[in-house]
Amino acid sequence: MDEPARIGRRVHHMRTELGLTQKQLAQPAYTPAYISTLESGRVRPSETALRFLADRLGTSYEELATGRPAHLATELRLALADAQQDLARGEAGGAADRYRALLADAERLELVAEQAEARLGLGDCALEAGELGEAIGQFEEAERLLAAEPLPRRARAVRGRAVAHLLAGELRYACYLLESAIDELGTSGLGDPEALVLLYAAVIGPYIDMGAHARAAHAAELALALAPHVEDPALVAGMHRQVARTFLAEGRLADADASLAKAQAIYGQLRLRTDLAHCHWMRGYVQAQDGDLVAAERELRTARDMLSARRAALYTAQVEVELADVLRRLGRCGEAAGLLAEVVELGERHGAVHAGGAHRLLGLMAEERGEAEAAEEHYVRALALLERSGATGDLADLCRLLGDLLRRAGRTEAALDAYRTGLGHRAAPGTTTLGPAPAAPVLRTAPVSGSRSAAGRAE
Repeated sequence: MDEPARIGRRVHHMRTELGLTQKQLAQPAYTPAYISTLESGRVRPSETALRFLADRLGTSYEELATGRPAHLATELRLALADAQQDLARGEAGGAADRYRALLADAERLELVAEQAEARLGLGDCALEAGELGEAIGQFEEAERLLAAEPLPRRARAVRGRAVAHLLAGELRYACYLLESAIDELGTSGLGDPEALVLLYAAVIGPYIDMGAHARAAHAAELALALAPHVEDPALVAGMHRQVARTFLAEGRLADADASLAKAQAIYGQLRLRTDLAHCHWMRGYVQAQDGDLVAAERELRTARDMLSARRAALYTAQVEVELADVLRRLGRCGEAAGLLAEVVELGERHGAVHAGGAHRLLGLMAEERGEAEAAEEHYVRALALLERSGATGDLADLCRLLGDLLRRAGRTEAALDAYRTGLGHRAAPGTTTLGPAPAAPVLRTAPVSGSRSAAGRAE
């Protein structure tokens, strides 16, 4: 709301343009003296008073309180919904350009919620492009803008920042961010299903890389159990957008805003497809560990198809490494090598852990073919990638593989160096344990089938 003097001048200008006296404007709820005091800027009007005066003056509360025509804010929200749709379709480049322009408009109009939405969109675009520093900055700024909002409103920013830190190799910090938010949801009673899916799905990756497989499986089960409560019908979202355009053209701003709110909520849920794909990936990973390779392949292909349909190259590459391992174990090494070649071609910008995993698998397959020199080359390249990431379990396993290869070749001293490197990472203080698991939140929804059994598997 503007300063009282500005509001007073605005009321006076609109009243005189309509040819109303102070008495005519004031009746029946207020007195002419009150209108005089208000117009002179000597009193700050209440929201109730401004809404009454806006109705009498034929304008909106927002325009009277801020000087901004209501249609500008509505048009900005419509444009943000369009940008969300672009990003949901995988058009990150075009969405980023649109979000930047909309951020400038929101800042000029001093619309804080819309600034935060544009920042969140820019952070998501940066994640898709692998620009992790830019993504962290945008998510941090969105959190600052939303500092006074409840946690479910801030969940996207927390999740985005955690994912960016994860991909930058800061696994423990990513866990800390996500577990803290989950705990806060639990202790505050804000068990919002959408926020929980975002956070639980995001914590799966760092859990796995740190060896906390039981926690990862628990988080995946909870996220998938909650998924029916956050369906993402894209056609319905498109319908709401088009209806909003129609209402806007007819000057029905309140109706347009209502339709836009529905569209934006749905497009926000469309982002969850990435997170649900991670849950299918986790299921496939656990099934592969249990030796059920056929079921694992099915889950991993589901995850890969969900991600590639959104052109999410950043995450598709991660799933392809796990799928390639399953295919190798099924004896389909040609298919596995084809997938891994694509991952290696993408390089580190799509995650050092997964690029390192691709080289590890290529080394294993080279060993199985009897190509020791090629295997060593892949192992060494994987080691260089993983040492920067902090993925201690993967590092220890890789050093064992490299040490065994060198020992069989008669290079005992080099093998001992590799083993020592692996043991050093495995035994580093603070790298092998996590604190207590997050408390299970009290959900604001009916009990979900299967959630009780999932809870029993938490670490």
